[in-house]
Amino acid sequence: MAPEKFKPYTLSTIRETAYWRKLSEEAREAVAIVSQVLPFRINEYVMRELIDWSNIPDDPIFRLTFPHRDMLLEEEYAALYDLYFVRQDKLALDKRVDSIRRRMNPHPAGQMTSNVPTLHGKLLRGIQHKYKQTVLFFPGAGQTCHAYCTFCFRWPQFVDMETLKFSANESDDLVAYLKQHPEVTDVLITGGDPMVMNARSLARYIEPLLAPDLDHIQNIRIGTKSLAYWPQRFVSDGDADDVLRLFERVVQSGKQLAVMGHYSHSVELVPDVARLAVKRILSTGATLRMQSPVIRHVNNDSKIWEALWMDGAKLGAIPYYMFVERDTGPRHYFEISLANALDIFRTSYLGVSGLARTARGPSMSIHAGKVVIEGVATIGNEQVFVLQFLQARNQDWVRKPFFAKFDSTAVWFDDLVPAFGQKRFFFQNDETPSFQKIDFNENASRKTSLETLS
Repeated sequence: MAPEKFKPYTLSTIRETAYWRKLSEEAREAVAIVSQVLPFRINEYVMRELIDWSNIPDDPIFRLTFPHRDMLLEEEYAALYDLYFVRQDKLALDKRVDSIRRRMNPHPAGQMTSNVPTLHGKLLRGIQHKYKQTVLFFPGAGQTCHAYCTFCFRWPQFVDMETLKFSANESDDLVAYLKQHPEVTDVLITGGDPMVMNARSLARYIEPLLAPDLDHIQNIRIGTKSLAYWPQRFVSDGDADDVLRLFERVVQSGKQLAVMGHYSHSVELVPDVARLAVKRILSTGATLRMQSPVIRHVNNDSKIWEALWMDGAKLGAIPYYMFVERDTGPRHYFEISLANALDIFRTSYLGVSGLARTARGPSMSIHAGKVVIEGVATIGNEQVFVLQFLQARNQDWVRKPFFAKFDSTAVWFDDLVPAFGQKRFFFQNDETPSFQKIDFNENASRKTSLETLS
């Protein structure tokens, strides 16, 4: 039997599939309306192997990949329905869509304003450098995915908002920037999904990082959802073996190749091809880490995380992060309270063996850094969240515990207030609400500057 060929489906082509007929008229309408705002892309493998069509619309992978009416505010949905179906006014529709997208906080946590470095006075729009040791790189050929997650915090990469996209066509600027920054040990190749690229394109970005004059780069990471949405990429695609040989070359160079697998649900590890993909990656000497946000309608159940972490650990993957869904896109549809996220994490953690207790969370990527909720405690007469930075713009903040007043309704860091009557958290400037961050631009990796939080 010939290997299955990848074929994506969008709003214009999903109607060609038998799956479209499984949807109610209301669900089809929602796909048409909501996908005007949020990106929609899926493939045969996800629909055939991961979605339980007898459980529509509540199947978690269906919620994860198909747009739903409640992802928009009711007034927004009604307005788009009128413009799309009734008036068919393309100009007015585009204008309304743009306003909704900008309302959705396209690039949270200062990604545009604070993370983009410069080289010789030039902004490097395909690079982010937020933490001292780690640089993110967005290859232009990897700015799509095998399927889109409806919660995706990088959704602006996939819609026609060109000024809000991160992308680099060549690796020359990345290499030049890294040569000037010997403090960087890790490069994370991200997107989109770098694994949509063919092996030759992927090698064009990775192989320059193996040069002797970049020996300070110890770890090359690849962020990918392909292991869940198209594991054939590592098994039966025409250049799957070439990809694995590239991974082997990285490992043989003395660097670590870390695949950062985005797994949202335990069902994504059930198909045989998904498990084989994990084994083939690990056979190259690369490592595989598992991470995902905890999201309502999809995986806000400790049993799902227990199954995912245990199955992954049994295959040799490393449970890594449980994130809190970022404050962007249709966050109102997916968000859960921080207290609930903590309870899910702790219950899941208690349900797995020590080999799977490498997971960290729940973690929030805020402007100042990566904050993890360690637990809830009562100090004096006050119930508090115990927090700390796992990464931060200022390295002095890392692993320094701090406290927020417990709030059962809080869903993001911005909802929290300092405990014990303090006006600000320790990392915030005395003048509202600023903080000190490392400035990585040019040769100023040791400089600090004050920047107001947006």
